[in-house]
Parts: sequence; C-alpha cells; structure tokens
Amino acid sequence: MTGGQRHLTTESLGAVAWEAYGRRLRSAQRLTGGTRKGVYRLTLDDGNTGIGYVWNDDESYWPPAVDPDRSTFFADGAGIDIFVAAHREVAEAGVRVPRIVLLDRSRRLVPGDVAVVEDVRGGNLERLTVRDPDRADPVLRRLGAAVRAMHSRTWDHAGRPGAGASSPDRPVEHVVRDRALRHLAVVARRVDRIAEVRDRLAGMVRERCAVLAPRARFGLIHGELGPDHVLVDDHDEPVLIDVEGAGYLDIEWEHAFLELRFGERYHHLAVGGLDVDRLRFYRLALHLSLVEGPLRLLDGPFPDRAGMLAIVEHNIGRTLAQLD
Repeated sequence: MTGGQRHLTTESLGAVAWEAYGRRLRSAQRLTGGTRKGVYRLTLDDGNTGIGYVWNDDESYWPPAVDPDRSTFFADGAGIDIFVAAHREVAEAGVRVPRIVLLDRSRRLVPGDVAVVEDVRGGNLERLTVRDPDRADPVLRRLGAAVRAMHSRTWDHAGRPGAGASSPDRPVEHVVRDRALRHLAVVARRVDRIAEVRDRLAGMVRERCAVLAPRARFGLIHGELGPDHVLVDDHDEPVLIDVEGAGYLDIEWEHAFLELRFGERYHHLAVGGLDVDRLRFYRLALHLSLVEGPLRLLDGPFPDRAGMLAIVEHNIGRTLAQLD
C-alpha cells in the first residue's frame, strides 16, 4: 500500500523553489484535495507564491490495484507525463489552465517528479457560489463556454493523451459497460443495499448499453469537472485544475458528471444535442464508479474519511434511484 503520509517539508522543497524562481522558500503548505499527487503552496522570501505538484508513492493515497482499463480512457494512471499531455490539450482548446513554471523529471530536487505552476489565488468556484453567487454566475457562463470549446476539439479515438487510446474494435460503450459491471460486483460485496438488487442493476447496465450505436468521434473532456476543480483568477476567468483525467470520450460522460456536481447551476453548462440514451447509461455507470472508487480510496490512509463516505452514500442513493 502506498504511504500517503510522509509528505514533504519546507526544507525538502527548497531546491524546487530555487530551481523554479531563483528565490528562497519561506514556507510550503500541503493543500487538500490531491489523491494521486502532492499539491503544495510554495511561499517565497519575497511573498510571491507558486504551486508545486509532486508525484511519488508517498504522495498518493490510492492503494495499488490491477488495472483492467490500462489501455482505455479510464486507465488508472497518473504522473508528470500525463499531466503535461493533458495540460497541453486543454490549453490548445483555448481553455485557461495554470501556467507551467517548471517541469523536473530528474528526481534530484525531491524524490519524485515535480511540476511548478502558477498560483491562482482567487479561490475555487465552489466557494465562490456560496460566498458571492451573483459574482459566480458570469464565471459559470464563461466556464460553459470553456466546456463547449473543449468538446468541440475532437479525435477519432477515445483515450487520454499520454495514457493510450481505446482499441477501435472495442466500442467505448462496451468499455464503460464492462467497467460498470466490475464496479457493481465490487460494491455488492461491500454494500448490502446494492447486493440485494445486484441482478436488477446488472440487467439495467446491459440494457442501457445495448441500445447505443458506436461512435467514431469523441470530444475533449475534463473527466472530473466539479466546481472544486475550477479556480477563479483576478479577472473572474475560470481556470481548470486537476486536468490529468482529461481526454477524448463521449461528451455525455462529462455532462452526466456536470449534472451531478453543479446541480441547479448546471444550466450554465448545458448543451443541446446530447444523446439521451447515452446520458441514462452513463449516469448509472458514473454513480457506480463513485461508490467503488471512494470505497477503494478509503482502504488506504486518505484523511478526509467523512467527506469520502458522504460521496459513497450519496451515490448509493443515486444508484438505487435508477431502479424507480
């Protein structure tokens, strides 16, 4: 099992700050939210700040797992190369992401790969919608435009830059179906309420998949775009973070997630022309993944256990509601 507890200190990150900025490091604060990488705010001796990303086993909270999706969009991968490739794709779609200051794969600065990026200090969109909803509305509209710009960037394979693409002879919806059935099997062993209706849910997964026709083009999606993954800069522009999951897939997958995370504010991000049958299928698959994934994360040392259990409980309810 990965450590997820032996985090870096101000002293150990000093070389990173010097390499990136030529300044001494006053302090390093590990920020919450990262599960596969360490995220540190680096405060320099002149008061300016940057954000350091560190990839190594001690920074990941996920227990090791055999990854049957290693050649698909859902490959269970992370790392500096995936980050760089995803960052480039999103930026080339005309969408704002934090500017990269330093990339270092030498492992001589710290025991791991390192990226240093711009520190966007305006807070995230999730907090802004609570603190100042009137100010948040135009940010949400700009975010909607950014999402549409990403979705208009297409590729003839499903997959993530730097992490491979799905084989063209295996339709994406079959990949999602098989993944959802694996998640259902795991969840049924751990959640009695799901076990009691496992056969019905499995039948529903197969039925919702069976009506879908394969596609030949896929849009660029973020993959995990909630309001906590959107920062707001000094000009009230949305800035996307945690982009390592970005890649090419049916955009209905993104919209199933956006509906879930943005709730009553989803209308700012909604688009026309979505395949209703795909949305129904992906909603069910997504809810199952948001039970299985957090339960697996809780097998490791992840600190915010109450928050992760709340995600599990919410998506158990959403899964069971599919049967109504």
